[in-house]
Amino acid sequence: MLDANLNRAREAIRTVEDVARFAWNDARLAEEAKALRHGLQSAIATIPAEKLAAARDVAGDVGTSIVGAHEYARLDAAAIAVAAGKRLTEALRVIEEVAKAIDPKSDPTMARAIEALRYRAYALDARVTLRAALGSLRQWRLCVLVTREHCRLPWDEVVTRAIDGGADAIQVREKNLSTRELIAHVRAVRAIASVRGVATIVNDSLDVALAAEAEGVHLGVDDLPVRDARRIAGASLRIGASTHSLDEARAAIDAGADHCGVGAMYASTLKPDLAPSGERYLRAFLAEFPHIPHLAIGGINASRARALALAGCRGVAVSSVICAAEDPASVARSIVAQLDEAARAGAIT
Repeated sequence: MLDANLNRAREAIRTVEDVARFAWNDARLAEEAKALRHGLQSAIATIPAEKLAAARDVAGDVGTSIVGAHEYARLDAAAIAVAAGKRLTEALRVIEEVAKAIDPKSDPTMARAIEALRYRAYALDARVTLRAALGSLRQWRLCVLVTREHCRLPWDEVVTRAIDGGADAIQVREKNLSTRELIAHVRAVRAIASVRGVATIVNDSLDVALAAEAEGVHLGVDDLPVRDARRIAGASLRIGASTHSLDEARAAIDAGADHCGVGAMYASTLKPDLAPSGERYLRAFLAEFPHIPHLAIGGINASRARALALAGCRGVAVSSVICAAEDPASVARSIVAQLDEAARAGAIT
């Protein structure tokens, strides 16, 4: 049992490590898996390798002929990693129990070490599961933050025309409505957006997003922590988080954020007191989290969207440039066109 489950655990860790390294380009997750693999080797160092090898009986193992219903079904790299994460925690539990029984009177150092590794494996499994879910999430090109009092036209016209111009997400940002009023307003926005296949996101308020059946919620650094929001909402909401540094981005992603707001890129009328982090932060974010959905935000217009796209940005969030426009559709269309053109130019070069 010990030999079989040590093999199973090592194989599972290596699988997670290689998916993180080669499929996801996630250095931190790969390093975490590698550290766990070395920790397991240290925990069992007192067991002679030849004793484990002598106990191995592949030909006589009845389990080799037992095949599960989904044994050979893996949709993609994410499914491979998720299956490995589950297999790892199961194997470590067996190893821990067997370690207790090897010699009940001996010092339980190994069992305790495996127990500690098992808890680390639970955390790794959670990170793998959350990371795998990101692969199925849509990367928005243009998210428009709509505040009614900032709209030159009636807010519903702004939403409709922004969508006509190519916006694929609408974020409701209303600071002066009661909870009851905000729920009704989000439902009205969603009635316009959902029939066009466009997501409705609620700024700050998890309870409102859940009550109004929005597609997501976006949380600032002073709002409900992402981990708590994930625990409450589960997988029913897409959770975004504002980030202004790599440390904030790491914390948000580790806590379960599905996408990150990255900014502020430039000085913004929406948040004039927020110092711009500029394209340097964007490039650093993309280098560390190349596959995480993101939205660059802060002072973005069509020409700046092009510059950001050339730096690798795949989506932007804007507010006043569209809300205050006489022709929101034209502005949205111009931003999307610049993103697409710059992305093609980047691919060619």
